[in-house]
Amino acid sequence: MKIFMLLSRVPFPTEKGDKLRAFHHLVNLSARHDIHLCALNDVALHPEAIHTLDKYCKSVHIIRLDRFTIGWNVIKALFSGKPLQVGYFYSCSAKRKIRQLIEKIHPDRIFCQLIRTAEYVKPFNIPKTLDYQDVFSKGVERRMATSPWIYKPFFRLEYKRLLKYEGEIFNFFDQKVIISYPDRDLIPHPDRENIFVIPNGVDFNYFRPVDQPATYDLVFTGNMGYPPNINSACYLVQEILPIILKKRPETRVLIAGANPHPMVKKLAGPQVTVTGWVKDIRTCYAAARIFIAPMQIGTGLQNKLLEAMAMKLPCVTSTLANQALGAAHGKEIMVCSTPATYAATVIELLENQDNAKQLAQRGHEFVTLRYSWETETTKLGNIICHGLPE
Repeated sequence: MKIFMLLSRVPFPTEKGDKLRAFHHLVNLSARHDIHLCALNDVALHPEAIHTLDKYCKSVHIIRLDRFTIGWNVIKALFSGKPLQVGYFYSCSAKRKIRQLIEKIHPDRIFCQLIRTAEYVKPFNIPKTLDYQDVFSKGVERRMATSPWIYKPFFRLEYKRLLKYEGEIFNFFDQKVIISYPDRDLIPHPDRENIFVIPNGVDFNYFRPVDQPATYDLVFTGNMGYPPNINSACYLVQEILPIILKKRPETRVLIAGANPHPMVKKLAGPQVTVTGWVKDIRTCYAAARIFIAPMQIGTGLQNKLLEAMAMKLPCVTSTLANQALGAAHGKEIMVCSTPATYAATVIELLENQDNAKQLAQRGHEFVTLRYSWETETTKLGNIICHGLPE
């Protein structure tokens, strides 16, 4: 079956969550279907992107969004009432190109990732599937609660627009999918229970346990330009770490990931290493005794937790992050809510290696049984083509 796959970003390299999800969907769907990829792009194209994507696609089309066009379209969105991030990724010239591609390819199905791409395909009378992935409105609402007062009116406006748009766009697509049940239950539409849950997976051939001496006590990974990760890194170093250091002054923390924000860079010090971009993130997981993800804002399933558990690290996280993951507290993961409980949990795991190993083993078994890219993307393919996951 011919599937036209429309993305708001080029899915390579996979340093962001939406790109990682799209890449694995692309790879696994291509084993059974002809994929025609169309991706919007607002950054410099990675030199290996086209070569990598060509391996899995019948055709690859990259539509460049220049800064002037983006700025103008955000201004138009401001007055049109649409969410600003929908406006950011929308342009009339891109719409013309996408229409021409669809008319030329004659796909059997259209698959869109994120509401950012939905405007482009609304008019087409071709069976369409939308991957909401996350609930953007809830993510913006959570950021609004922790943002400086000067930004609150902007976040409030975007929150209201996203909430309305997420409900309105529902009816333009035949099938809808999302990353987790907690996210599904936040979609503002009376028929949200008809959205299929397709979680992310783990590449278990890539993320495997590594037996090597740990040089750090704690590691936190992710795109460090992403606000929820910035917030978590600051929370870890400024709120949790000082409590740990009172009892274990030798504790060392590794913060690893692309695009570190200036606030993250400032966290670097004698006890804290900030790496920036890392070619092989597995080296960072393998370098630590414990993985910690104290997520306070954001939505969706945390890929970093899946990867850390696959590499058999004991994991400590927040209630918010574990809602989508669904691991058992005290058995497969440790869930904390305050700096003091995070610190006490970390200290106990560092001082009791047997407990840490048991937690890591059960976490590894949990993620192996529950999160497979191949299994979940097979379901996605069935939904796109037949309307049901089986």
